[in-house]
Amino acid sequence: MDSRQFKHFLAVADALHFGRASESCHVSPSTLSRSIRQLEDDVGAALFERDNRHVTLTPQGMTFQRYARDTLEQWETLKRTLTADATFLTGEISIYCSVTASYSFLYELLSAFRSRHPGIELKLHTGDPAESMARVLAGEDDMAITPRPRVPPPALAFKSLTRSPLVFIAPTSVSDWLPASPESPTAEQWRSVPMILSEAGLSRDYADTWFKALGITPRIYAQVAGHEAIVSMVGLGFGVGVVPRIVLDSSPLAERVQVLTVKPELPHYDVGLCALNRRLKSPLIQALWDEVSERT
Repeated sequence: MDSRQFKHFLAVADALHFGRASESCHVSPSTLSRSIRQLEDDVGAALFERDNRHVTLTPQGMTFQRYARDTLEQWETLKRTLTADATFLTGEISIYCSVTASYSFLYELLSAFRSRHPGIELKLHTGDPAESMARVLAGEDDMAITPRPRVPPPALAFKSLTRSPLVFIAPTSVSDWLPASPESPTAEQWRSVPMILSEAGLSRDYADTWFKALGITPRIYAQVAGHEAIVSMVGLGFGVGVVPRIVLDSSPLAERVQVLTVKPELPHYDVGLCALNRRLKSPLIQALWDEVSERT
């Protein structure tokens, strides 16, 4: 077995789709299928269950997934250690973040880094920030730009990049369900307000705590993944949402919503870069980690 087979296997395990995995690996689907079959022959077990519509990991595949990630990580670390010219780093770093974070932070974060380390390939995955820490903990991505949780997992290192308030946003159009005096909220005012909230994550936790303090359960119109979608739905007039101000400021739909002056205000979002503590032993990860100046 060689490292390419491990990379092919992990690509399929992450995508659960041979076509998308072959594109990310820059090989043909038939080449990828042969590589996986050879790997299954070598380990003596089926790693995937597949039919014409679905691909899933077998129990043996889940076990091998952890082994493959750990092995590739150790292999990359060993190569860095044995490289004669240790100042020229080569390899790959995978970063996960929201769409907003990708254009709010990444250029400033990576432009100088790319100049100093042209041999490092950067892979970007975007999605719901609520999934970011889980992806890093599971080894699916090396780093993530994510809100700092109330109690960070001990396995994660975290560097702050910025702080952003969480705000209630409403459509600019007049609706009879809009609270008349958001600066003096009452249970009666907010009981019938349709809310558009994140499915999970810190903003949802803070919103739930706010409504609990008001003594009511929010009337949920929709639960969505990603704050950008909340701005869109609020702009269309479906309800009131809760988003970080940084998302609203970056949204092309910002003019279609208004910020409600709700009291008490929601806590601030502390947005930063996270990585596994043990992964900071990798020269590649450490190089990017050192590039970040933590907000004090």
